This record gives sequence, C-alpha cells and structure tokens, in this order.
Amino acid sequence: MQLRPSRTSWHRYLALGDSFTEGLSDPDPERPGEYRGWADRLTGHLAAASPGRDVEYANLAVRGRLLGQVLDEQVPVALAAEPDLVSLVAGGNDLLRPGADPDRLVAALEDAVVRFRAAGADVLLATGVDPRQTPIIRRTRGRVAVFNASLWSVAARHGAVVLDQWGAVWIQDWRMWDGDRIHLTDEGHRRTALAAAAALGLPVADDWREPLVPQPPRALRAALAEEAAWVRGFVAPWIGRRLRGRSSGDGRAAKRPVPLALPRG
Repeated sequence: MQLRPSRTSWHRYLALGDSFTEGLSDPDPERPGEYRGWADRLTGHLAAASPGRDVEYANLAVRGRLLGQVLDEQVPVALAAEPDLVSLVAGGNDLLRPGADPDRLVAALEDAVVRFRAAGADVLLATGVDPRQTPIIRRTRGRVAVFNASLWSVAARHGAVVLDQWGAVWIQDWRMWDGDRIHLTDEGHRRTALAAAAALGLPVADDWREPLVPQPPRALRAALAEEAAWVRGFVAPWIGRRLRGRSSGDGRAAKRPVPLALPRG
C-alpha cells in the first residue's frame, strides 16, 4: 500500500519526535556539537523540489522524549506555526519499556494526526524498525509489529504518508547503526531522508535501496566481546537512567525551534 500526500511541494516543514528525528548520530559539520539527521536532510530534498522558493523548517524533536511528551510539548507549537508538512515520528522510547501498550500509543498518535490534517498539513509517519537482529531489544518485536500495523491503518484513515522502516532491507545492515544500536549513522540518515522523500513522491535517486557490499562474518570471539561492550556501554546506563527517572533529553531544548529557511548550498 502506497499512500500519497495532497500536494507535491511544501513551504513550511516541522519535524516532531525524539532522538531519531533530532538526528543522533549524524554530526552536523556546520554546527559543532549538534546533529544533522534525516529531517534536516529531507528539508534539502524539499528545497531541491521547489527551485526559487524557500522551504522553512523547524525541528522540535528532543532525544529521550516519550510519545506523550511529544504530543504535549511539540504538537501545540507545531500547530501554531501553521505548517503544510509535518513529520511525527515517536513512540519508540515507549515501546522499549516493559508493559508498553501499542494500541494506546497509536490511539494517542492518531489524535495528533487528525489535528494536523484538519489544519491542512500533510503528515509523514514512520514505522518502527524490525529489531529481530538486536539482542535484548528484539524482545520488543511483537509490540513494535502491532504498533506498525495500527500505524498503517491510521495513515489510511486520514491520508497520511508512511515511511516504511520495518520493510527496509538495507536498514538491517549493522554498518547503518551507531555503536548504541539505536541511532543511525550519517549513511543511515542519508538513506532515511531519501526514503522519506520518495514516500512523499519527490524525484530522488534510488540508490538508498541498494545494500552495502557484504562483509565477512565476525569471528565468534570478536562478536562476544562486542556484545559485552554494548551491554556495559549502553544497556546498563539506559537501565540506570530509567531507575533514577532520568532521560538523556533532560534540560535540552529543540535544536531548531522556529521555522526558518535553511541556507541554500
């Protein structure tokens, strides 16, 4: 099923969500200490499809945000900005938590989609990535699948567009992921931006679909060492923050809170 937006070019794009949309781990060469990410890159494709016309862009996403926080904190700001395109990608942090209810999450997300569509904005959603290859995280596969299936239904009901990450073969390559196995590398974000642009119907190169050249399998000893390092370096700190009621986004503000035209390169 391929859903299409109501227009072919946009003037004001607002990106909402968590660390995925903030851009971790895609360092911005123009802004030391900050991240670029697929939403910034998508804006470049939007601008290229509208020559002679500026595309205003704001990114309200903040790492660590749960869906409820995105809906409470970011949706009102985005509606007030009167966008004609919104990407709303959230819920991943919720689904990582034991006991998460994907039906409740999608119902809350649908309410926001309805509000944006009523305001005249096209909405870009995204499915979760299939976590089948990730130790520990693959335990969430069932609820991620339910979330994704319901997301497609929401999109069909309200005319939203879906970026299908669950079915993307290339995204299962470990070289697309940072060491934490949760955030994409610069190449992962580049391909995601192209996939999002294609979902919106923009004419972009199709190279993002191509898999990387295969690598030889890892030696067992090296693989076990990498797994242990991942648990120590990322899983344990994540659990520690949960136990303390802390978030990686505490005290952080949106990186692009106001819609502005990006400099043309």
